[in-house]
Amino acid sequence: MCSYNKKIVKLALVVMLTLQSVVQAASFVDVLDLPAQPSALAVRSPLLGVSHAGQRLVTVGQRGHILYSDDEGRNWQQAVVPVSSDLNAVSFPTAEQGWAVGNDGVVLHSSDAGATWSKQLDGRQIGELMLKHYTALANAEPDNEQWAGLAADSQRLIEEGADKPFLDVWFANDKLGYAVGVFNLILRTEDGGQHWTPFQDRTENPQGFHLNAIASTGDALYIAGEQGLLLKWDEAGQRFVALQTPYQGSFFGVVGQPGELLAYGLRGHVFRSTDGGLSWTRLESGLQVSITSATLDVDGHFRLFTQAGHMLRSSNGNAPLQLMPQAQQSPVAGATLAANGALVLVGSRGVRTLSIE
Repeated sequence: MCSYNKKIVKLALVVMLTLQSVVQAASFVDVLDLPAQPSALAVRSPLLGVSHAGQRLVTVGQRGHILYSDDEGRNWQQAVVPVSSDLNAVSFPTAEQGWAVGNDGVVLHSSDAGATWSKQLDGRQIGELMLKHYTALANAEPDNEQWAGLAADSQRLIEEGADKPFLDVWFANDKLGYAVGVFNLILRTEDGGQHWTPFQDRTENPQGFHLNAIASTGDALYIAGEQGLLLKWDEAGQRFVALQTPYQGSFFGVVGQPGELLAYGLRGHVFRSTDGGLSWTRLESGLQVSITSATLDVDGHFRLFTQAGHMLRSSNGNAPLQLMPQAQQSPVAGATLAANGALVLVGSRGVRTLSIE
């Protein structure tokens, strides 16, 4: 091939690659702006969180999928969702009002029991929100180094982009709630998500460990995190204070009822406290696999589930946990109880219900 023809071929290749890049760039839509796509397979796709909206069940998962069931988990319908970000958790403090959170700093709100959703916040806004908040505090108290440090952290968050996920959400009612996530990311709202206040300065988490879960036991509010981090809301101090724990591995959640708290996490570790987290007793699970979810059953026993699908049941007091048989076993990321007493489990293989004796 002569040099002239080679130049023509090379030029054509450059033009083709340039056009391809232009087409790809033009067709790109951020998942924060792309509505979740309807899918008949959504009920069998990875799901990560499940909650009650009154008698309705609502579950959230990958690609912005949100599903709801009005017949105790037998049939599911897909909700209308404005984003395709992976969703990690959902909370309904009332039958109608609910919030879901996930990757890219997304916070969604529903006012119709989970049938349709709107976006309240995303990661493109969080850094600016935090920077404004902590810069104002730094200007008001120039000698307080904490505010300057948090303002600098906020600027880094802006520069890094909208990639920081929220891992859990909890609302006390239709006004007061929290969203928690990676690197001590925590926001609080007192008006149903119309405004969010950064709460990094209100957590005893100086190393910035991930905040994996937030839950109430009915008499206290707790946050579970990395490397043995457990935080408890102190009403008098208006902050989350760190508890002394006997384990330095990550906690993935807490579950409880008034007067009793379980914290669970890596490698089958479960600890029980009956004094608000002042002292702990280990509950033997007999497993080395991580425990990822828990709920109470109709008899008041705790049911705990692993990333491999094991189901454990608490006995009385500090007795070892019982491994319960199942007809089938699949990874569990979220669990709750249906009105008929059956367990509703969600995970990497979608949703399933489990009748228990």
